[in-house]
Amino acid sequence: MSEPRLTAGRSFRTFVLIALTAASTVGACRSGPAPAPAPKPVSADTWAVVDGREISRDEVEKAFRRSHDNAQTLSDEEAMTQKLSLLNELIVQDLLLAKANALKLEIPAAELDTAYQNAKQNISDDVFQQELTKRNVTPTDMREGLRRELLAQKVVEQELGSRISVTDQEISDFFNANRAQFNLAEESYHLAQIIVTPVREAQVANGTGDDAATPEAATTKTQMLMERLKAGASFRDLATGYSEDPESAPRGGDLGLVPISRLKQAPPALRDAVLNKAPGTVNVVNLGGAYTMVLVVAHEQAGQRDLSTPVVRDRITETLRSRKEQLFRAAYLTAVRSDAQVVNYLARQVLEAKSSAPSLQPAAPGAK
Repeated sequence: MSEPRLTAGRSFRTFVLIALTAASTVGACRSGPAPAPAPKPVSADTWAVVDGREISRDEVEKAFRRSHDNAQTLSDEEAMTQKLSLLNELIVQDLLLAKANALKLEIPAAELDTAYQNAKQNISDDVFQQELTKRNVTPTDMREGLRRELLAQKVVEQELGSRISVTDQEISDFFNANRAQFNLAEESYHLAQIIVTPVREAQVANGTGDDAATPEAATTKTQMLMERLKAGASFRDLATGYSEDPESAPRGGDLGLVPISRLKQAPPALRDAVLNKAPGTVNVVNLGGAYTMVLVVAHEQAGQRDLSTPVVRDRITETLRSRKEQLFRAAYLTAVRSDAQVVNYLARQVLEAKSSAPSLQPAAPGAK
């Protein structure tokens, strides 16, 4: 599996001028801010409103069924936590799709067909259809979900692509500051990881705050992440958003170069998930209920390297580009979300629920 390229883009801000006027009548006057308009009534199945566009419960449920294996039983709280996380993703996706419409971007049928086939991997058509049926998801639902994900990714790529550049001076400065990294005493593997544990973490350092707290939740979360990878998501993005390792998650799961001598001291399952594996390969290892998703980024031989070695220049360029992409992407998505008018009715309902286990069928506050 090749790691999808992290994309980034440029933010647009919209400024709205609101004119306030004072009304006067004979013998009396009144001044002050105009009363806020009454919110538009929404149905009980509206779970969020984004710039006037509704995201329905059905949309969230379909996304949940796509990512959740029905064989795994979740508590009401765990299921609701996952749905809240998915709803937040759909809110950002909705904003990006609206921008795609303004930019007149589309996903060619051939590109969507390729993504759909990649999602199936080596699964036979019969087994794949059985899996869709088990999750109550149709092929049309699957393709539409993939189309939306690809289109959102294309928006970010187009918006930020022109901002991401790496100069020769930056490459040279990085090499001189990290010269020791390029003198490998022994054969090494460049690795990245996503950690999912079956217990509540004392510190959650990922971008979504997601934390599996039970063995069942850890299994479900790992399966969801693998599904996202198959659908084309970036390993780096998923590690930043979901990994439960506070040390590597902020770096997109990057572990840097790990020498062969250290790998041979690792548990056999982890060692075997790396040795002799091609770059781009992702393997999942379960050790005592904790899952490690290991990505082999590159395989480096021992020896001295300098900037005349293409692999060195390429690696530095990719490292610097990835840093900039991660920064600009985070800033862009934050700006897009902050510039929008969003009402998350599902989150409100969870907070207003009187029981410790909120209903899986919340009605939107103020629903008519």
